[in-house]
Amino acid sequence: MFKLKEHGTDPKTEILAGITTFLTMVYIVVVNPIILSDAGVPFDQVFLATIISAVAGTLWMALFANYPIAIAPGMGLNAYFTYSVVGAHDDISYIVAFSAVFVAGIVFILLSLTPLRKKLIEAIPQNLKHGITAGIGLFIAFIGLRLTGLIQAHPTNLVQLGDLHSHSALLALTGLAVTLILMVLNVHGALFIGMIVTGLIAYFTGDLSFKEGFVAIPHLPEGLMVANPVAAFADVFQYGLYAVVFSFLLVTIFDTTGTMIGVAQQAGLMKGNTLPRARQALLADSIATTIGAMFGTSPTSAYIESSAGVSAGGRTGLTTLTVSILFITSAFFGPLVSSVSGISAITAPALIIVGSLMMGSISQIKWDQLDEAFPAFLIILSMPLTSSIATGIALGFISYPLLKVVKGEWKQVHPLVYIFAVLFFYQLAFLPH
Repeated sequence: MFKLKEHGTDPKTEILAGITTFLTMVYIVVVNPIILSDAGVPFDQVFLATIISAVAGTLWMALFANYPIAIAPGMGLNAYFTYSVVGAHDDISYIVAFSAVFVAGIVFILLSLTPLRKKLIEAIPQNLKHGITAGIGLFIAFIGLRLTGLIQAHPTNLVQLGDLHSHSALLALTGLAVTLILMVLNVHGALFIGMIVTGLIAYFTGDLSFKEGFVAIPHLPEGLMVANPVAAFADVFQYGLYAVVFSFLLVTIFDTTGTMIGVAQQAGLMKGNTLPRARQALLADSIATTIGAMFGTSPTSAYIESSAGVSAGGRTGLTTLTVSILFITSAFFGPLVSSVSGISAITAPALIIVGSLMMGSISQIKWDQLDEAFPAFLIILSMPLTSSIATGIALGFISYPLLKVVKGEWKQVHPLVYIFAVLFFYQLAFLPH
C-alpha cells in the first residue's frame, strides 16, 4: 500500500521516523491550547480539537497522498487568531472567529480540488524552492535554539547567547552532542535515540517529572464550535470578516505549499519541478482546517518538523500513519504528553540538526545571478527573522518578478507568480499579519 520497496525503505525505519516526527511536533497539543485560551477558548476543548484536526489531516496525508508530511494547527496562525482577530475586535467572539476559519477551510478545499494549487507548486521558480527549503531549515534551527534558551532576547541586538549554565541549555547541548555522535557514526534512528537518551537524563536530573500522572479522559466541554455551515458563512458576512478569511487563505496556502516543497525536496520525492499527488497532499491540509474549526482550533498547516522524520528515514505514508496513531493515543495521555513536550531540550537537538541538513539546498541556488539569488536570499533571511514561513515566501514572490522585469526577462516569469506577488504586497501593506 505504501510502496516501501519502491521508496527504498522498510516498516521499522518508517515507524521510527513517525515516532521522531511525533516527538518533535507534539508540543503543539500543549502550546496551541495555551495560546487559544487567551482568546477565551477552554484548554480541554483546544487540546482535543488540536488532536482531532492533526489526526484528520495527517491520516489523509498517509492514506491518500502517501507522504511523510504531518499536519497540525499552525504556530503563528493560532497567535493571529487569538490576538489579531479575537483580541483586536471587541465584537468578535472566538465562536465567530472559528466561523471564519471554517469558511477559509471550505475555500481551501475548493481551491485544492482545482488545478490552481498544483499549478502554483509548478510555477514557483526553482531557486525560490531551494530558498524555501534552506529558509525553513534556518527557521527550525532558530526555534530549537530559542526554545532551549541557548539564545535569548536582547534589548538592543534582539538576540544574544543565552545562559549556558541553565538546566535547559546544558540538557539541550548534551542531547545535541549525543545525537550528533550517533549520526556521525551512522546509527539507525539516531534522532529518536537521541531524544530517548535526553529524556532519561532529564528524568534523572529532576527536570522531567510526572506529577499529574499519565492518563486522563479527553473531552470537549463546549461540544461543536461550528455545527451549522450556513450560520458560519452568515457570521463572516455579518461581521465583515473577508480580510480575516483572505489572510487565513493566503498564509495557509503558502505555509503548507512551502513546507511541502521543502520536505519533499529533502526526501527526494519531487519529480523535477512537480509534486506527485499534489492535490491529495493539499487536500489533507484543507480538510484538517475545516474539521479543526468545527471542534475549536485555528487553521492547520503542514509541519516543518516533518523534516525530522525524513532525516530519520521516513519516505512514505507509513511514517504519517504512525504519527496519526500516536496523536490518537496522546488524547488519552494528556498529562504525560504535557510533561514531555514541556521540556523543549528533549526535542530541540533534532530541530537544530535537521535545520543544518536542510540548509544544504543553498548550494543549488544560482548565486552568480543576482536576479535569481537575491529573492532566495530574502526568503532565507526573513523566515527566521519574522518567525513566518509565509512572510519569507511573500518577500521572495514580490522581489523575484520585480527583478526579472527590470532585467527585461518578464516573459520567463509564470503569470501566477505575478498574481500572487500583487496579493502578497496587498496583504503585507494593508492587512494585519
